[in-house]
Amino acid sequence: MEILVLPGDGIGPEIVPPTLEVLEAVDRAYGLNLRFETADIGLASLAGQGTTLPSPVINRIPEVGGVILGPVSHYEYPPKHEGGLNPSAELRVRFELFANVRPCRSREGLHLLRKPMDLVLVRENTEGFYSDRNMYAGSGEFMPDADHAFSIRKVTARGCERVARAAFELARRRRGKVTAVHKANVLKLSDTLFLREVRKVAAGFPEVELDELIVDAAAAALIRRPDDFDVIVTTNMFGDILSDEAAELSGSLGLGGSLNVGHDVAVAQAQHGSAPDIAGRGIANPTSLILSAAMLLDWRGRRDGNDAMIAAAAGIESAVEHVLDEPASRTRDLGGSLGTAAFTTHVVAQLRDQSVATSNRH
Repeated sequence: MEILVLPGDGIGPEIVPPTLEVLEAVDRAYGLNLRFETADIGLASLAGQGTTLPSPVINRIPEVGGVILGPVSHYEYPPKHEGGLNPSAELRVRFELFANVRPCRSREGLHLLRKPMDLVLVRENTEGFYSDRNMYAGSGEFMPDADHAFSIRKVTARGCERVARAAFELARRRRGKVTAVHKANVLKLSDTLFLREVRKVAAGFPEVELDELIVDAAAAALIRRPDDFDVIVTTNMFGDILSDEAAELSGSLGLGGSLNVGHDVAVAQAQHGSAPDIAGRGIANPTSLILSAAMLLDWRGRRDGNDAMIAAAAGIESAVEHVLDEPASRTRDLGGSLGTAAFTTHVVAQLRDQSVATSNRH
């Protein structure tokens, strides 16, 4: 399997190598035959090629088995006409990565909850209120004069159906419940359309329970009764906000994996941003990108019927969990003392120990 690696900006070039180190460890342990190809995007390619997303990178993506995308500092980019494309948004729209899948599971000693959380939020990824991706040409935001600004929300039946189907397929493998989060009491046309499509998909999954919840109530319920949720499906902006809330409640935004999924392309991407304030200091927590890469292996394994890929993904999850269970082996943002490299060393060592234990059992 070929993986295209795009380090990105800020701490991206610091957390991508540890992620590859972990992937190389499972490659050895599980015989995955992984091959990595690295290309510049973001500020690095802007300086060298005049664009933050070069055409050769775009052309290469459909040819590889998956993509690892480091954080990007798109706030620092120039306008589009000067080469400042947001790689994250561009890839989601261009390759129709319609579902952003974000697991959130509470971790002992780190979460802020009275009850445990173990949910996956499936967020529509290509439309909604996001003005950089909801129009064929131009922007979804405009100002007719200096004192009035308008933003268009785009919700399509196709977009809703795709993300709903992804959520129900996932729930069927988990605990069998989907919660559709909406604001149909106010957004009477667009969120009613969303609910219509979710209900239509639900009819094809009789074994999966469907619950519907207004977004205000969902934000509160994540705190008060997080154990009620299994899979949440929602539109783009609601999903963006709720997934960050859930990740922070479950331990930290730096602990959640994230995978952007289409029919034929998947892009692993950390939940957090590029954190330029700590770039270059060797203290960034690589957990989110490592777990995102594990999600990429799992997606590819299920798609191709490759049990070794699925097992390798589970192995990474288990190793990271084991390391995080020990306060002394946590990174500084989690109250530990380790930097990026030392934390990675612990994860790789745990993977090695797991591999030895498995071999001894056989």
